[in-house]
Amino acid sequence: MNKTRHIEARRLAMQDRLDEQKTQAERNRLGQFSTPTALAGDILRLAKDMLPPDASPRFLDPALGTGSFFSALLTVFSRERVQWAKGFEIDPGCAHVARGLWRDQGLQVTVADFTAMAPPEQETDKADLIVCNPPYVRHHHLSQKEKLRLREATYRASGIRLNGLAGLYGHFLCLSHAWLAQDGVALWLIPSEFMDVNYGERIKAYLLNSVTLERIHRFDPGEGQFDDAIVSSAVVCFRNKPPSAGHSVEFSYGGTLEEPCICRVVPKERLDAKCKWTGIPLSRNQRISSSGGVCLSDLFVIRRGIATGANDFFILPENRARALELPRQMLTPILPSPRYLRVDEIDADEEGAPKIERRFMLFNCRLPQEDVEKRYPKAWAYLQKGIADGVHKRYLCKHRQPWYLQEKRLPAPILCTYMGRHKSDKMVFRFILNHSKATAANVYLLLYPRPHLSTVTQTDRF
Repeated sequence: MNKTRHIEARRLAMQDRLDEQKTQAERNRLGQFSTPTALAGDILRLAKDMLPPDASPRFLDPALGTGSFFSALLTVFSRERVQWAKGFEIDPGCAHVARGLWRDQGLQVTVADFTAMAPPEQETDKADLIVCNPPYVRHHHLSQKEKLRLREATYRASGIRLNGLAGLYGHFLCLSHAWLAQDGVALWLIPSEFMDVNYGERIKAYLLNSVTLERIHRFDPGEGQFDDAIVSSAVVCFRNKPPSAGHSVEFSYGGTLEEPCICRVVPKERLDAKCKWTGIPLSRNQRISSSGGVCLSDLFVIRRGIATGANDFFILPENRARALELPRQMLTPILPSPRYLRVDEIDADEEGAPKIERRFMLFNCRLPQEDVEKRYPKAWAYLQKGIADGVHKRYLCKHRQPWYLQEKRLPAPILCTYMGRHKSDKMVFRFILNHSKATAANVYLLLYPRPHLSTVTQTDRF
């Protein structure tokens, strides 16, 4: 155990060096985001619970990286219990590190593109435990020729022909079907977008009909699992056997795998691949089949609030913004976090500012830096403080031009909180009527009435 911890510490240091050799844009294009050690451990402990007590796993990671899941495997199962362990890695640098670190611990590393490899024919050569954080490569980074190859390979392996808009992670998941032994267990750390988007329907159909889906845990989007990627993640767990009659699926949300905030068990027969799944654990009244009903999106255009990338810099108490003498035209009223907003209806003063106890301002500027420096010395000084603190290097900031420009979100007449913890006697969601001109951060959903509803409610704000 101590040896594994020592190697893991070395792995993390070497991972940092590898990450520094690529720009953030390159890593986004390649979909390379290493699994945090704690999360890898949580996933392997869940895997252990899904396997028989005396299991000696045959382990496969189709996108090995430097071996975060193998490290967790050794911690959870011990080296002696692992029958064999294999990993594929397309990046030679990562593969070289993994091979050097884990060769003596029994890991077989193959430098290759997993999606181009022929699966084993013998059942005993297949893994009974697949754990993977596949590359998060969006479809527009794949050539048309590559998409066609992936779709055909995926169809041969699983009988599923994925939509052309599917990301590379969907192909990894379905391709692995041919590598997983009968009754074997698979756990995938993937973006949760497949649960709602149209091109995720066939992935959901695979999970419902080709295997036995055991559990999906979706992490709170506000508690990102990766320091270097803005993505809402989910852990998908299934067995390679057809679903039995009366089978139920566990959906959980928030917190950790071991201590989620919310859990709900849903009969498999009530799940529909054509419907959105992200809301299933959040409400007992969530519509999870495609038969009838009215959705909130039928009545409202729904947008998330502003993701600033650095709330502590861009969102200031009103009195602090005034003390810094920031230009008025660079400040927009923004609502505080829901825990500080006690009212369900927000009134406004003559200028449209919210009449609430705690008032905040959003710093937002479209001007290039040279114009700010010449015309607004106080704002320039504040930007220099942000640069000194490294705000301009944060993920969202460095992908904006200029780095301090915020997303545009009109004030919404209705706001919805959606990150609260579940309580048995209270609603998870709060709906707030907003009469002010204040916008809101991404801890809120912003609801704009669709034209027919706007007419009924006699509002012409939008």
